[in-house]
Amino acid sequence: MSAIFNFTFVPWFRSVAPYIHMHRGKTFVVGMAGEAVAAGKLAGIVQDLALIQSMGVKIVLVHGFRPQVNEQLKAKGHAARYSHGMRITDEVALDSAQEAAGQLRYEIEAAFSQGLPNTPMAGATVRVISGNFITARPVGIVDGIDFRHSGLVRKVDVAGIKRIIDLGAMVLLSPFGFSPTGEAFNLTMEEVATSVAIALQADKMIFLTEVPGVRVKPLEPEGEDNPIDTELPLAAAKQLLAALPHPNNPTDTAFYLQHCVKACEAGVERSHIIPFAVDGSLLLEIYVHDGIGTMVVDEKLEELREATADDVGGILQLIEPFEKDGTLVKRDRTEIERDIANYTILDHDGVIFACAALYPYPEARTGEMAALTVSPQSQGQGDGEKILRRVEQRARAMGLDSIFVLTTRTMHWFLKRGFVQVDPDWLPEARKRKYNWDRKSMVFVKKLA
Repeated sequence: MSAIFNFTFVPWFRSVAPYIHMHRGKTFVVGMAGEAVAAGKLAGIVQDLALIQSMGVKIVLVHGFRPQVNEQLKAKGHAARYSHGMRITDEVALDSAQEAAGQLRYEIEAAFSQGLPNTPMAGATVRVISGNFITARPVGIVDGIDFRHSGLVRKVDVAGIKRIIDLGAMVLLSPFGFSPTGEAFNLTMEEVATSVAIALQADKMIFLTEVPGVRVKPLEPEGEDNPIDTELPLAAAKQLLAALPHPNNPTDTAFYLQHCVKACEAGVERSHIIPFAVDGSLLLEIYVHDGIGTMVVDEKLEELREATADDVGGILQLIEPFEKDGTLVKRDRTEIERDIANYTILDHDGVIFACAALYPYPEARTGEMAALTVSPQSQGQGDGEKILRRVEQRARAMGLDSIFVLTTRTMHWFLKRGFVQVDPDWLPEARKRKYNWDRKSMVFVKKLA
């Protein structure tokens, strides 16, 4: 049994090492919905945050408290009131929010203080520091509705937060802010997390929420044929947001997506929406290649997109050296021009650094990824993985269950990314007829979750 465990644990641990190195010293802002605590997920989330921090990540944790405030209001016989996606905070709601925040802060600090032997928190020393880091202003009157003690973030004490996380402590923020006159305002967790991430220019903003992520077809019901879109470029996220109905509650797809877009537009390179319902979702999103939720990516000058006729010359220039040394099958200009809609490219400031084509075989519910090429100038920087993820995204949108590749030299790259070798007889009939038996290419397949 131990031999089997060693066999699986060692390669797994080695596979996450690059992500441990990548994230050390980085700053993450984590927004945890109050529903996660209400669902009994606090202990697992705290254990994972402590583990992530132990690997050198600086963490700011912002907790929500929507269900806890509503529970307090219900106990007082007072109805919860919302408008424009925000709580209307009267005197009773403000008192309830303060009580809920105090209780939640106590529970969170207690959870981080655990250190029983034979538990994930054994030996962990996590210092959690809270404070008045948020200056707020009132929402005021909107469309004739007085939001009373509901507020918006005016300013974040960046220097104060940085001093604490640089000392190795974790900052814990409640969705409250204070005016210069000492007045308290009820804020939303989502706005606080976004404002703090932008102010700190955090490396990641992560929402732990009841929403599992953004579906490939967000307006259609979830199911096996409508999986989570694991990576959304900022431009695509903005387009999607414009097409979705305006969010009114936290279970709307656009509710968290709008904050992810706002953060990315303001310089936060990665924003994530992940489900608290899945145990270990933070670890799966941060340290596993495909992740578990949706990541919105700000690609800046780097653009991952479908190719157009104007890109034919750049693609030819990119693949030509690999055709000459036999890594790729030769393709002439006419063929690439004919199939240009099948190509995905990575364009950096007008120069194509990577490409791949997807040829679907819908009758077999699979597709071939061909001509995957990364410029020697950018190899080892993850460009091949970016192209692969986009091709997988396109394949899922076509309703395909898998993608396959034919290769003679780069089999190890594909094996490391979830492909498995199959016999050439596995190929769809239409592709098998074109298979070059003299070249003896190996066939690798990856199932799309």
